[in-house]
This record gives sequence, structure tokens and C-alpha cells, in this order.
Amino acid sequence: MHISVSFRVLGMLLMLFSSAALGPLLIAVLEDDQTALAFAYGIGITFFSGLCMWLPVRNVRHELRIRDGFLITSLFWTVLGLFGALPFVFSEDLNLTVTEAIFESISGLTTTGATVIVGLDDLPHSILIYRQLLQWLGGIGIIVVAVAVLPMLGIGGMQLYKAETPGPSKDSKLTPRITETAKALFSVYLTLTVACAIAYYAAGMSGFDAVAHAFSTVAIGGFSTHDASMGYFENDAILLICSLFMIISAINFGLHFLAWRRRTGAVYGKDSETRFFLSVLTVCIVITCAYLVLSGTFSAREGIVHGLFQAISITTTTGFATQNFAAWPSFLPIMMLFFSFMGGCVGSTGGGIKAMRLMLIYKQGIRELRQLVHPNAVIPLMVGRRRVEAAVVSAVWSFFAVYMSAFIIILLLLMATGLDFTTAFSAVAASLNNLGPGLGAVAAHYGDINEVAKGILCFAMLLGRLEVFKLLVLVTPAFWMM
Repeated sequence: MHISVSFRVLGMLLMLFSSAALGPLLIAVLEDDQTALAFAYGIGITFFSGLCMWLPVRNVRHELRIRDGFLITSLFWTVLGLFGALPFVFSEDLNLTVTEAIFESISGLTTTGATVIVGLDDLPHSILIYRQLLQWLGGIGIIVVAVAVLPMLGIGGMQLYKAETPGPSKDSKLTPRITETAKALFSVYLTLTVACAIAYYAAGMSGFDAVAHAFSTVAIGGFSTHDASMGYFENDAILLICSLFMIISAINFGLHFLAWRRRTGAVYGKDSETRFFLSVLTVCIVITCAYLVLSGTFSAREGIVHGLFQAISITTTTGFATQNFAAWPSFLPIMMLFFSFMGGCVGSTGGGIKAMRLMLIYKQGIRELRQLVHPNAVIPLMVGRRRVEAAVVSAVWSFFAVYMSAFIIILLLLMATGLDFTTAFSAVAASLNNLGPGLGAVAAHYGDINEVAKGILCFAMLLGRLEVFKLLVLVTPAFWMM
């Protein structure tokens, strides 16, 4: 492992990230909304810090190894969350504590969508677009973007890509070189964002709202420019457009690229994970809509529209809302919260444990039941026409065990800070799954919980975004052995 090269790359990426606030700074200057200094300070401090990291080791040249990839990824997301909070800290319009500013920044970058800010409708456009931009950058993964625009990383960039891309690796390159792969993914991501913004605008959103919500929709983020989220617009067409793009963004972006390159949608039907994801999502939609209508909560039309939208939003871990779903009757809020554990597909911008892992756990369960009936039979675990190796199944179960262990520990820590069980349970689920809204005291926002709980949830959001192992591996003694 090369610490010096890690700091060199981290410095370059931090300098690159400082440019993310240039757009909001320009808006602040044009609208004279008194936030220009906040963004200027944030850009200056971030760039200078990155420069100080890069200068001493600028001439170091080593190929990045897999451990370097984990270190850079974990450090960068942590450091990025801290530096991304600077405009929030310096902004007088927000009046946030340092912890709250860091919470908002990490929530944006991890595409969680949990917020501590109330009164979004009255905030300057520069602050609003900055929040959305954080989610957009976090969605594709700032490191993957960096690999696309920093070819100087060379072959070693593959280590960053593997460490950053969510989900179990399928070990298949879309294009021969990692740089080209990153560019392909970024092109798909950008194209979907533009298409989503155009669709929103055509459906009745203002230009600003269309772009802002396109950022958070394709990123599976959930930040909005209004306190009422998508419910602000009271437009069924907008909700249906949002639902469509949430589903698209929750599917492996590699499949989108292959579908575009081959000019066919058949790749989606052939992918086992996509079929499983859509099947589970359909079950959640049907149950939610049916119960809302049959219980008399909504009329048939409203029940279908709101049920469809909310089920997709929660299951894909986006976190948009049309209403306070926590107030819905009976088991629905808890059920949808459990569905969020699946999240999106591997290689998507969704959170959760990923549909691939859940599918493998399900298939393994079925296999064990069949093995009990036929104890002497050799029953392979198959995904499509491919046999799944025992090592992969073991890795999935290990991930699930660590994920659940982390969930329980964080839950207990939150309850120790004084949160009730419902609030603590939903907050940890919403943070670890990168969902956003929860139940109880965090149903609308996270501003009312204590500072210690916010700090713990920051860690939970990072843990969820980096899929547990990539962050926890740093605390193992073996990782630091040369």
C-alpha cells in the first residue's frame, strides 16, 4: 500500500471537487442572495487543502493496488463530506451547527436524502441547487467521474472503480479500459439526467425545479427544493415521470449502456437481477395500492397514483414523498421500510443491500429446502444459466451478517442517545439503506434529534454508501500490514 500515492490522488480529487460549487457561486452572484461569500470560502478552503495534500507528493508514481482503492474511497467520502459542508457552515441563511452542516453534506453525497433543513421554499436558489448537485455527484460516484476525467490514474483507476461501484462485482468490463468504462457510465448518467429534466419541464415544472429534481431523481437521492417534496406540484404527470426515472435509475447502468449500444431492450429481460428487482417492486406496489384503496384511505385514482409513487420511491431508496407516508394506516409504513432494504440493482445509484444479494439469499434458501427433501442430490445454485460459486454465496451471507450486526449496534447506540425505538429503528434503516425519510421524530426531517444521534447517523450513511466492508476494512489490522 502506498500512502503517498493515496494522498496524491486524494488531493487531486479534492481540488476537482472544489469546482462543484462554482455553479452555485455563479447563481449566488447573479441573484445577489448574500451566499456568494459562503461558496467562495468553501471553494477556496477545499481547493487549498487539496493543493496542500497534492504538492508534497505530486511526483510520486506507483500503480494503485486494491487496498489503495479502499483507502482512497473511504477517505475521500469522509473528507468530501466534511469539505462539502463548508458552504452550509458559512451560510447565514441556514444557521446550522457544524454537525448539522456535515449531516446535510453527507446525506447529499451518499444520496440518502435525509435533511435537517426546514423552510426550503424560502432558501436562495444557490443553496438549493448546491444540495441537489451534491446528490448528483454522489449518485454516480465522484471517484468514477474522476476516473473518467483524470486519465492520469491509468490502470490503477480500476481499483478505485471497483471500490466505488456499489454491489458485488460482476467482473465484466463494458469497454476494454477503465477510463472508457467510466466515461460510458457517465454518459448514460448525464443523458438520463437531461431526459428527466426535459420531461419534468414539459410536465409543468419551472426550469430551475426541473433541473434540480432531475439531479436528485437520477441520483436516487430524494432532496427537493420544497418542504412538501413532490407533493408540492400536485401534478400526477410529474409523479409518473418521477416514478419511471426512479425505476430506470435503480437498474444497473451497465445494462442501460448495453441496451443503448445494441439498440435493444432485450438485455433487461435476460438479466436475472433486473427481473427479480421488478418482481419485488411490483409486489410492493400492488400491496400498497390495494390497501390504500380497500381501506378507504384514498379514492381508486389517488390510491393508485400515490401508492405507486410512494412504493417506488421507498423501495428504490429515493425518498421523495407526496404525503407523509408515516401517517398511512396499519402496516404500510413498516412494510415499505422493509422493502427499502433491497434498494436498487448492482451498479445503480440505489442504496440498500442490492437486489442481486437478496436474490442470491432467496435462491440459497430455496436450494436448502430442496436439499432437505433430496439430501443426496447435488443441487447447484444458478443465476440464469450460470452456476454461482460457493465463495460468492459465502461472501453474500457474510455481507448480510455484518450489515445486520451494524444495524443492531447503531440502533442500540441511537436508543442510548434518548431516541424511542420507532424513531431509532427507522432512522438507522433510512440511513444505512440511504433512504432518507423515516418514521416517528424523523418522518419529516432530522432537525429535532440530538447532535450525537446526527453524528452516529452520518457514520451510518457512509457505511451504507460504501456497503459496510469498504469502510470497516480500514479498522482491521491486516489491512495496514505491508
